Amino acid sequence: MKKPESNRSSNRGNRRLRFENLQSRQLMAIDLGALLKPGDLPTYSIDGTGNNVAKVKWGSTGEDQLRLANPEYSDGIATPAGSDRPSARLISNTISDQGDSDIISRKDLSAFVYAWGQFIDHDISLTPTGNSESFDISVPKGDAYFDPASTATKVIGMTRSLYDTSTGTTTTNPRQQYNSVTSWMDGSMIYGSDSITSKSLRTLSGGKLKMDNQGLLPLNNQANFPDGPVNQANIPGGVPDDGLFAAGDVRANENIELTSLHTVFVREHNRWADRIAKLNPNLNDQELYIRARAVVIAEIQSITYNEWLPAVVAGNAMPRYTGYKPQVNPNLSNEFSTAAFRFGHSLLGNDIKFLDENGIPVADEVALKDAFFRPTLLNDHSLESIFKYLASDPASEMDTKLVGSLRNFLFGPPGSGGFDLAALNIQRGRDHGLADYNDTRAALGLPKVKSFAEISKNPQLQANLKQLYTTVGSIDLWVGILAEDPLPGSNLGPTGQKIIIDQFLRMRDGDRFWYQNEFGGSLLREIEQTRLSDILKRNASMNNLQNNVFFFHASIGGRVVGEGTPKSNMAPPPQGLAGYTIELRTSEGLVATTLTDLTGRYRFDVQSGLRTGQYSVSIVKTPDGRSVHPVAKTTAITRGDQFALLDLTLPLPPTGPTRQPNGLAPGGQ
Repeated sequence: MKKPESNRSSNRGNRRLRFENLQSRQLMAIDLGALLKPGDLPTYSIDGTGNNVAKVKWGSTGEDQLRLANPEYSDGIATPAGSDRPSARLISNTISDQGDSDIISRKDLSAFVYAWGQFIDHDISLTPTGNSESFDISVPKGDAYFDPASTATKVIGMTRSLYDTSTGTTTTNPRQQYNSVTSWMDGSMIYGSDSITSKSLRTLSGGKLKMDNQGLLPLNNQANFPDGPVNQANIPGGVPDDGLFAAGDVRANENIELTSLHTVFVREHNRWADRIAKLNPNLNDQELYIRARAVVIAEIQSITYNEWLPAVVAGNAMPRYTGYKPQVNPNLSNEFSTAAFRFGHSLLGNDIKFLDENGIPVADEVALKDAFFRPTLLNDHSLESIFKYLASDPASEMDTKLVGSLRNFLFGPPGSGGFDLAALNIQRGRDHGLADYNDTRAALGLPKVKSFAEISKNPQLQANLKQLYTTVGSIDLWVGILAEDPLPGSNLGPTGQKIIIDQFLRMRDGDRFWYQNEFGGSLLREIEQTRLSDILKRNASMNNLQNNVFFFHASIGGRVVGEGTPKSNMAPPPQGLAGYTIELRTSEGLVATTLTDLTGRYRFDVQSGLRTGQYSVSIVKTPDGRSVHPVAKTTAITRGDQFALLDLTLPLPPTGPTRQPNGLAPGGQ
């Protein structure tokens, strides 16, 4: 067993053992005062070992993934599942092709939902791929992107995941994949999951992490890391190691949104190191580092469980925390990492925008397909402009659809490293021998579905699934999870939500160092009151953000009334005008139209196409289609949680309000 970085004394370890079964967290809680004392501090080891004193390897690097359902390898041992199912690319072409349509989240989720989801995914999950076992995805003849010449010979290259070589020997010992990072939510994407990476990222002075002189991550070059690259091997995209940013996780350069989150949390770590050092200058580098790391990990846990997770699943789906449970195994389930937690792929948009503090574009957008592994984009665009975009742009709806940049150009164009992420997810599930959708439901205690209509109310999706799979008993798990109708208040259906909740519950309850188990008093309150928006504001030049950046709610609305009511205290209120056409415009043209209701009210929201920007609202037509002299007002939406009220008054003829075809005056009953 690797020695935990914190070098706990045996006395403290014994004391922790005695406390493990006590209900009162306050007996061992760390408050700000305790944080400032010199000496050891109980915290996560870098490789995740030793969290559970009886099961020291639980949650550590290299642990086999758990199975919620028995694997269904074709030979019962290791041969990929799904040999009788359609090509993963054919399935993708049939149910995942979003085309040019813009399908907006019905819950007004912001783009930050998928950005944070990827950030924490890289904290808890990495299944390495090998290079010796090919498992290519067959491409349908005439595929518009991958076989335009109709050769019927094209494939999308893929290799199988690495696995625990002590498994895959018999039907009673089937192949098991492993997790190469810790499964604790311990900030390993920032700090690393091995001691070499961890030490390389530190300044070894003042408890701080390395940054360049512009406040960005250090470049992975010889000047910063003379002993060699930090955790950056086998990165696709052709960028040399010394042109990448160095971080705790190998995937930090996948896109600039992810890189930006890495950057701001390194700044947050250094902010805490400075704060703690100022309060107690006698603490040494190691003491400062451990303390700053512990608080940042706690902030990540709190943001994930108190802000992000409630945005994704039903609000009452996650049971409240009742304390550490040493019998709970936190290791990742294969169903979670290979299927359910890949729901976020359907949320991405097709481009990245750059917005100023008021939500106005400051540069041309970049297509997502052109942004993979291009960290140099951060030389041209500020973190602030990227964060403002993530907070202001709606996520796509959670469904089976993926944008073209992910389906046809992932990591490069077709034939030059390009992947189809939907097909890759399906093929990876087969590689890992995941049980099919219905068998997984049964293993979770859910009833098996008997028809495609029980999965989705969408008749076109039902027909497509039936065309592909014929029966409900062979649906790939990732497909079934995204095809499910969502539960009330959730973005996920019952199968996906149950797998997600199971994993997040075990990671929390099986974690001895969970922030609610470790921190107390004013420091716990400060951690739980810290939102992601607070992290962004204090580590980037940002002030104009909604409190909860995982939602973008905004609207422009009001009431249309007729002018001419006598101006006296005894006069009745102005009559609302029903059935009038209202337009929402920007300087670039028409955004949306709507009609006033029976009381003269109208409303434009995110589903109408409302984003940040300058808008005008005008009355343009009467209920019977006659044009009116435009009456307009202007306003600006500069962030989420802005709800502009614009009442409009329409001059009416002296004879009274225009009559509707049914003979009622506008607004009449």
